Amino acid sequence: MKLTYPIKKILQSYKDTLIEKDHCSCKIPQNSEIIKIIDLTREIIFPGYFSTKNLSELGNTRTTKRIVRRLHRVLKKQIKYALLYLADSEKDKQLTQKSCSLCVDFIVQIPKIREKVYQDVIAHYNGDPAAFNHDQVIISYPGLYAIMIYRIAHELDNLGVKVIPRMMSEYAHRETGIDINPKAKIGNAFFIDHGTGVVIGETAEIGDRVKIYQGVTLGAMSLRKGNKLKGVKRHPTIGNDVTIYANAAILGGDSFIGDNSIIGANVFITGSIPEKSIVTMKNMELETRENKVDESI
Repeated sequence: MKLTYPIKKILQSYKDTLIEKDHCSCKIPQNSEIIKIIDLTREIIFPGYFSTKNLSELGNTRTTKRIVRRLHRVLKKQIKYALLYLADSEKDKQLTQKSCSLCVDFIVQIPKIREKVYQDVIAHYNGDPAAFNHDQVIISYPGLYAIMIYRIAHELDNLGVKVIPRMMSEYAHRETGIDINPKAKIGNAFFIDHGTGVVIGETAEIGDRVKIYQGVTLGAMSLRKGNKLKGVKRHPTIGNDVTIYANAAILGGDSFIGDNSIIGANVFITGSIPEKSIVTMKNMELETRENKVDESI
């Protein structure tokens, strides 16, 4: 079958349904390269875990240099694409210099990211009796993987890098079912158990040593105003040492969960909870009735 006719139809559709880029016709960051950046940064954070060429937790100098240089090369190019996408008027040379500077600034922050991620590893191990050891947590736990990507994306966002942090968080979302906006503020020793369906919104703030389970939403009350709410705190604040059980929803920028509180499963909260509180659903009833099996079948 000839392709002349369908190609002609597709080309005509480009004219009939024009999908314009918001800023310019230059290259934009590519998902395949963003995944490489995540993988390379993970190799640096966890030496010996994800590279067959480096089996020492102290890191081999030659291998570390190779990985860091490769990360610099890939990340610098993607940052440049993000800058070009958002700044049509800047000269190419200026953007090249700026992208290199931002890239180096990020790499300098990797030791700080490593420290935070290691605390997350400890929190996952201490919080999960099913955890065999730290290695198992690092190589297999989706909660830790999503948090690690969040910490990478959050640092890039703090440096002023656009587009790339959100691409990273959405990749983590696709891979783990955990949706953490890179602008959210999350403290130390964060633990997500199981993880699927967790949503943490852009203006959410989470303290230290917080543990949440699958299906938890830290969301906004209403999005009817849409983009008009940009810059407004619309997601909750969670204090220190809080546990939030499965499928709980805590909504609204004015909602604050006090330190050392426990939020039970399936609760719906749109206000503040004092510290050292236990919040559960009341008067939930179970009904048990006979299962009439047709034994003739």
